[in-house]
Amino acid sequence: MYNYRVGSTESTNNRIVSVIDDELDIIELFYDALRTIKKIKVFKFTDPIMAFEHFKINRKDYVLIVSDLRMPGIDGIELLKKIKELNPLVRTVLMTAFEIDDELFQQYAEKQIINGFLQKPILIKDLVKEVDNQLHLHQLQVHKTRLQ
Repeated sequence: MYNYRVGSTESTNNRIVSVIDDELDIIELFYDALRTIKKIKVFKFTDPIMAFEHFKINRKDYVLIVSDLRMPGIDGIELLKKIKELNPLVRTVLMTAFEIDDELFQQYAEKQIINGFLQKPILIKDLVKEVDNQLHLHQLQVHKTRLQ
């Protein structure tokens, strides 16, 4: 179980991004890539249950979860579903090396449970681009919610 934070603790911006994958080498690679993004704190987890516990404690500060599909304990879709129940504004990206049920994926995408998708193997530039995009969409979503 790994739980590392990246970024300055003095940051006035508490936007949290978590990457969850049971493969340590992937977590390390994604950590290195995402730590270059300013004004976010990055957490990484190899245990989805531990990641969910962290999310429950910090749900108001979370802006994005990037999760693998197949993991022990709880799969990525179920994890993202639980996360959205607690904070519907959090953005979610599912990643996998496997084929997924297109109908199920479409259903969850329409319900805004899954906001993005990355097919493994993932190029680092594609990961960073997707994370940047989801951070921007989160800002727009929060702004829109405040105006209502």
